[in-house]
Amino acid sequence: MIRWEHLGTATVPDGGGELGLMRRGQEFSIMAPGGIELMNSRLSGSEEALAKLAIERVGAEGHVLVGGYGMGFTLRAALAALGPKSQVTVAELVPEVIDWARGPMAELTAGGLDDPRTTVALGDVGELIRARAGAYDAILLDVDNGPEGLSRPANDRIYNGAGLAAAKAALRPGGVLAVWSSAPSAAFTKRLRGAGFAVEELSVRASIHKRGGRHTIWMASQRS
Repeated sequence: MIRWEHLGTATVPDGGGELGLMRRGQEFSIMAPGGIELMNSRLSGSEEALAKLAIERVGAEGHVLVGGYGMGFTLRAALAALGPKSQVTVAELVPEVIDWARGPMAELTAGGLDDPRTTVALGDVGELIRARAGAYDAILLDVDNGPEGLSRPANDRIYNGAGLAAAKAALRPGGVLAVWSSAPSAAFTKRLRGAGFAVEELSVRASIHKRGGRHTIWMASQRS
């Protein structure tokens, strides 16, 4: 049996503890404090769906903001779905995650970080959202394990009422806020509607093989 190998550790700002990068053969895992797995390279289906479903709704040309690089699956899916004149800004809070993407996980990255349509912004995605009114056709949030602030309490600012109002203001007319979560949340659905979004709550397979566990994706669009 192949054992897990620890490849690196990164500190999450604002009291988020440490992330650990692990590898077992060709499988990678990023772990949060307490041994909680945040992501695994074998489970990319829902991260890809986050991008595909949003871009289906807004069209293939435009500016997409991806909050949280992770293992790059959402970025890769967005680039595959978008046209040559589009832009993708990836906001990543932890610089080491990008280092891992260019280093041991380069095969997963598949050149997405070097695509001319891609810009990497190191920092809090919430700050980018608040600073750019009317800038994005889609905002894709795969931050933490969903809207509960598991690894970093400050992430609650992205998903609370003020954060959702800022996201709505940052979208262009007809834009979509897409949010990934490891589990459903009726409270978050209610919060999205309270912020003035029309909401679809979707259950999607975690694996690209269309079996096994499910994750939740919200598609929140501006009301017509």
